[in-house]
Amino acid sequence: MYSSEIKALKKSERFRERIIYEDTVIDLASNDYLGLSHNKDILEETTKELLELDSHAPKASMLVNGYHKIHQNFERALCEINDFEDGVVLGSGFSANIAMIESLLRRGDELFIDEKYHASGILATKLIDAKITFFSHNSAGELEQLLKISQAKRKVVAVEGIYSMDADLLNPKIVEIANAFNALLIVDEAHSSGVVGKNLMGVFDLYNIKIKPNHIKMGTLGKAYGSFGGYILASKHIIEYLVNRAKPIIYATAPSLFDTLLAHKSLEFILKNRDELKEEITKRQNIVKDIFDLKIDGLILPIVIENNSKVMSIKEKLLEKNILIGAIRQPTVTKPIVRLIARLGIEESLFINSLRSVKCLM
Repeated sequence: MYSSEIKALKKSERFRERIIYEDTVIDLASNDYLGLSHNKDILEETTKELLELDSHAPKASMLVNGYHKIHQNFERALCEINDFEDGVVLGSGFSANIAMIESLLRRGDELFIDEKYHASGILATKLIDAKITFFSHNSAGELEQLLKISQAKRKVVAVEGIYSMDADLLNPKIVEIANAFNALLIVDEAHSSGVVGKNLMGVFDLYNIKIKPNHIKMGTLGKAYGSFGGYILASKHIIEYLVNRAKPIIYATAPSLFDTLLAHKSLEFILKNRDELKEEITKRQNIVKDIFDLKIDGLILPIVIENNSKVMSIKEKLLEKNILIGAIRQPTVTKPIVRLIARLGIEESLFINSLRSVKCLM
């Protein structure tokens, strides 16, 4: 039924597959930025605490009987360290973007969304009656002009803390402009939380931004936190609204107790070891600078490659050396890239040698 489409994908080198890689591979592809998915102490602490509970699953949606003390404790811990009034956990970061954009934007409103925003947010724009306006990537000046001429009842701006493919930081002037126009500001911190900032909490933390009622922070637990799930932090008013209107909160089974507790333990680990982690992150960034002569803001290094065939060839040749990298093609990116993650948890000498192997193939 879809054979012609699959044939076209294969011909254009855009065909995707699920592959199980050996545990011995040197992993420069995963978004496990701090290497916490391998931390057995965190895993053991989580398992031990969960075994002491009467049940280990949420059993229902959050608004029926699925909301658990584990969820509440984690939400409160996130709010405290990020200085937000309230929060809610969800099944994934993807669901969090759908929840926010689909429910916060009503007819007569306008969403101003960075052209490089994550696919989950782009999908959510297809579900709403509000006006959708894309602005040039990280362009504070263009956003300001668009907000000036907007006649919308409510204005919402959606940006990322660190962009997952371009790997650049949010332009802080965008925060100032959103505040000046009293626009709701959604910041997707999936790739910045756990990586940048005084407390490694992301760009709000990095830029020392005083949290205001129009600010919304979204994050994921499947990256720096080494778990699975997502969360939204905002004012009490906004969270109450989302709990009553956001379909991924109302109609989905509540997030996994294990994953939520695991992420909470990871948060505690990050805060306890923030100084050491920051030093290791800086070391990784310096190694990247030494080898590629490129400065990275977080732990993502994207390298543009001329075509899909070459990016796949590079991936295959590196796999022969037991090195795994991301080979990202359209439509995820406009031009194919080799995407390297300078993640912690890889022995430094192996990390250096792996990057040198990548560079040899560029």
